[in-house]
Amino acid sequence: MLQIGVTGGIGSGKSVVCRVFETLGVPVYYADERAKWLTEHDPILKADVRRVLGNQAYDPLGRYNRAWVASQVFADPNLLTQLNAVIHPRVWADTAAWVNQHADKPYVVKEAALMGAANPGHGIDAVIVVTAPVDLRIERIRQRDPHRSETEIRNIIDRQVSDDDRLKIADYVLVNDEHTLLLPQVVALHEQFLSR
Repeated sequence: MLQIGVTGGIGSGKSVVCRVFETLGVPVYYADERAKWLTEHDPILKADVRRVLGNQAYDPLGRYNRAWVASQVFADPNLLTQLNAVIHPRVWADTAAWVNQHADKPYVVKEAALMGAANPGHGIDAVIVVTAPVDLRIERIRQRDPHRSETEIRNIIDRQVSDDDRLKIADYVLVNDEHTLLLPQVVALHEQFLSR
């Protein structure tokens, strides 16, 4: 079974691309959403997060204190490394279990904001990078998150992997600039993956 990674910067449209794949009957694993779910519900991960960050990582009801955690790890790169060291293995295990559930499919898609180069160790056979001009990405984010300022959005974009670095790992590039039709690009890849 092929495992296809989909990545792109905030506002690029990678979620739209993944929804198209889902409409075509392809299972999609949303790594970032699953990581959020696991930090709330996986007892092993919750214990590990508390060990790294302390009890303030969760509120009295046991909900992940996302804003507080973000303020801690963005101020301390070493702490972020430690947090990722406990979260990533749990997400990888969850991904592997999910892939096994879909072993009867010709291919699956894994969506993630961060994605390493395709290699057997990552379980990714090919990487699709979704691109869009930065100004369009900012406009999209402001439409869906009107409380965010342009400065805040640009800061998020600047903290993410650069488009140039993403393109270095791309096996396929989908252009989502609102001039080039996106749907035919996705369908063409779908047909290509089915024929492999």
